[in-house]
Amino acid sequence: MTTNIEAVVPAPADALRSRSLAALTWRRLFKQRNAIVGMAILLFLTLVAIFAPLLAPYDPVQSLLGIETLKEREAPCIHILGCPEDKPQHIMGIDANYRDVFSRIIYGTRVSLFIGFSTIGMAVVVGAVIGAVSGYLGGWVDNLIMRLMDVVLAFPSFLLAIAIITVIGRGLQNALYAIAIVNIPVFARLVRASVLSIKEQEFVSASRALGASNLRLLFVRIFPNALPMLVVQATLSIAAAILEAAALSFLGLGAQPPTPEWGTMLGSERNQVFTAPHLVFFPGLAIMLTVLAFNLLGDGVRDAMDPRLAQVAKK
Repeated sequence: MTTNIEAVVPAPADALRSRSLAALTWRRLFKQRNAIVGMAILLFLTLVAIFAPLLAPYDPVQSLLGIETLKEREAPCIHILGCPEDKPQHIMGIDANYRDVFSRIIYGTRVSLFIGFSTIGMAVVVGAVIGAVSGYLGGWVDNLIMRLMDVVLAFPSFLLAIAIITVIGRGLQNALYAIAIVNIPVFARLVRASVLSIKEQEFVSASRALGASNLRLLFVRIFPNALPMLVVQATLSIAAAILEAAALSFLGLGAQPPTPEWGTMLGSERNQVFTAPHLVFFPGLAIMLTVLAFNLLGDGVRDAMDPRLAQVAKK
């Protein structure tokens, strides 16, 4: 009668170690000032996105022309700051299409967070699978896949995204695909490097000797050890994805009017930077705040998962 030693002994130990490492990382994360500030900003943005219908005083895509007596690109009007009570309140003013800027900024939070999480989510899934398979199989498969990734990485990511959109067409959905595609090689190479170093370790050899299948070795024994760096890179990449999407929309290749997207708002009002600066200031501030939050959180996650980096930084 044979006994599956691997199932009886190592699995609970691995699970306990994994839980302990996750708990330790979580405690370290809350000791990182950058992470705390980043999480606070992201929590605020998430709440704004969730409760956008309650927070926005106007429809973000509906023109107020004919509903209110307005001047084109009217300045912000806040009653508590001295704006006449008989005048409709518009905290961030009115854009050239007679739409409330504050409402569009609020709904733009939904669009930007969706862009960041969806694009990097696709890139992580596809890139991780490609990198894991490439690193584990090695040989000509690894060479072929990595050379393809090198070809993609040879182009500047933003220019490559523009080229992809030129081929498949404009629009927010196509912009999401383009941003995801240009980020796939980053995660593929990251996971491949981790798999190459981990698959030669003793615990993998022991599992192989006990009869573990290739799929179990790859996705149960090896891949989980590559997750920490993957999480760090994904967190930082979300900020870059939001920035790239805003840039594409600014150029008219991403979200199309009247979608309340911050890059589109900047592109529509870029000629009014001197006559109505509030129309470009508020969308730009929203982009900066969101990107800053993800960068701070990414730095905090990196330091929490590898305390040596934080110690070096202090020195």
